[in-house]
Amino acid sequence: MSERNRGFSPDFLTELFQNPLDPGYADAAARRAKTGKPARPGWSVGPITLVVVLLLGFLCAVAYRQTMAEEPGRAQARSGLVGQIKQRQGETDNLSMRADELREEVTRQREAALGGSQAARLRDLEARAGLGRVRGDGVVVRLADGPDGGESLSGAKVGPSRVLYSDLQGVANDLWGAGAEAIAINGQRLTATSTIRSAGEAILVDFRPVTGPYEVSAIGPGSMRKAYEGSRSALTMRRVSQANGLSFEVRDADRLTLPAAPEPRLRYAEPAVSPSASPSGGDESSDSGTSPSPSGGGR
Repeated sequence: MSERNRGFSPDFLTELFQNPLDPGYADAAARRAKTGKPARPGWSVGPITLVVVLLLGFLCAVAYRQTMAEEPGRAQARSGLVGQIKQRQGETDNLSMRADELREEVTRQREAALGGSQAARLRDLEARAGLGRVRGDGVVVRLADGPDGGESLSGAKVGPSRVLYSDLQGVANDLWGAGAEAIAINGQRLTATSTIRSAGEAILVDFRPVTGPYEVSAIGPGSMRKAYEGSRSALTMRRVSQANGLSFEVRDADRLTLPAAPEPRLRYAEPAVSPSASPSGGDESSDSGTSPSPSGGGR
């Protein structure tokens, strides 16, 4: 091939940097110049656009000024609410301590009035009913929520990765079945009339909120742990913990101290206002003492 037949094509990047403008723009400008048409005007701001922009800027400035002016009031209200909550908590703690002191004083006066054998029998009955503080060896079952958004790795439907009120119910019932003599959940003593239910995301034990991690402490015989390990709730919670990361642990505990439950609110029967029977022949009781089933779900 001769030198005159050899052709060289320009490098694309070199051509792009040397002539960045597309040739079509130059052709369009040349045709517009030949026909005498004026060049296309650029972006311009009309009076209406200017008024709208100024109005939007004024509204933003007013909103910002009002927000900054109200911020001290909101901060003051927030701090006031926090102070009230702390004050109420302090008052509640003081009243609880005072109630414990009065309860102990009543117990001492009662034992002094009853005598040795009757006082011992009364203490035993209070311990069995949950109205007296007890000490002894037992088992502690600890439950804690798993990581947020945890899902089952095996695909099994075992429920959410957080502790449900039904989980605490199952643990407490199976501990009773394993021979427990006294049980408390996060320091809340359980009695024959105790309730464990949910209110939204909170778990209530006897209408008092408890937060995780949850510790179910039980005092009972030495065989209680072995009996509980084979229970339905223990097997279920181990399967849940392996599937979605919920924490479940059972351990022996020596010298546990469980507090007394609050004094129950006693109700006394009273004679009816009118001794006559109702026309239907049935009772006129308006309150059966039952409550609706708690919200929430189980596993």
